[in-house]
Amino acid sequence: MLNFNWGDRTYLMGVLNVTPDSFSDGGEFNQPDAALNQALALAAAGAHIIDVGGQSTRPGAEQISETEELDRVLSVIKIVRNKIDLPISVDTTRASVAEAAVNAGADIINDISGGNFDLSMFSTVARLNVPIVLMHIRGNPETMQQMTDYQDVMAEICNFLSKQITVAITAGIEREKIIIDPGIGFAKNLSQNLEIFRRLNELKELKCPILIGPSRKSFIGKILNQPDPKGRIWGTAAACCAAIFNGADILRVHDVEQMRDVSIVADAIWRKS
Repeated sequence: MLNFNWGDRTYLMGVLNVTPDSFSDGGEFNQPDAALNQALALAAAGAHIIDVGGQSTRPGAEQISETEELDRVLSVIKIVRNKIDLPISVDTTRASVAEAAVNAGADIINDISGGNFDLSMFSTVARLNVPIVLMHIRGNPETMQQMTDYQDVMAEICNFLSKQITVAITAGIEREKIIIDPGIGFAKNLSQNLEIFRRLNELKELKCPILIGPSRKSFIGKILNQPDPKGRIWGTAAACCAAIFNGADILRVHDVEQMRDVSIVADAIWRKS
């Protein structure tokens, strides 16, 4: 799979949004040269994975066409693959984009729908023989913030991910190639996001590496009364510490340089030496 020793340390997935409308950095890296420069900066800062996304998944984001998504991500993946020797993940819910991205040099599929939006995703990933990140969501980015009525948010996340792991394995994906993500901010309100951090170690029962993406998100902005996503770095750092303490293996972050220091110190405190 990946050359990662799960449990020994925290790994950082650097966010590379090649979109005009992502909540934090939309429009900054949607040209190949700018995207490459940002990927190089993420790698230099200590990222272990570069996550390329062409479809914004912020609340209310509209779905773009398959052609537009391909146009956004493929040229960037090719240029990054040519210059950087790190695993590249592609943030997509479309099996066709996943396959084209892997053919262009991507190594991992990061599917916010947990394999639910495109029913051919699992068979495609099994054939490509690459790892996949399965995330929990309700609805889609356009509707998800109206779908936060849970009896027990963590129980539902665990049940959903357990079911999707089973479906993925049945489709031919090896368990060792499955990573799980509880979906911070995706159909969750402030209190539910905080509960996920407190109960994150319950996901350990699913026996898959845990990815969590708190970076610059609105729940941090609400706590800090900080409307500017770029002003949420240290709030993100606190969330990352909590995630590491409760069992996260991968942090998906924008501010890799700062979160590298956070994770090194947190690892020294909480992980076995």
